[in-house]
Amino acid sequence: MSRTCDLCGKHTMTGNKVSHAKNRTRRTWRPNLVKVKTEVEGTTFTVKMCARCLKSDFVTKKV
Repeated sequence: MSRTCDLCGKHTMTGNKVSHAKNRTRRTWRPNLVKVKTEVEGTTFTVKMCARCLKSDFVTKKV
């Protein structure tokens, strides 16, 4: 299962966690993904989308 938004393509990012003493260790930032059922042209799909895409109403949720 890939941690990517199906609409905008937002994915996991990596970088360094930096302490006050400037010690650097690797860490990851993951997007806030939500599984949403949506209907496109009469067929129902389950889409993984980030909360930002869900908030901006790119896709309407099927209830």
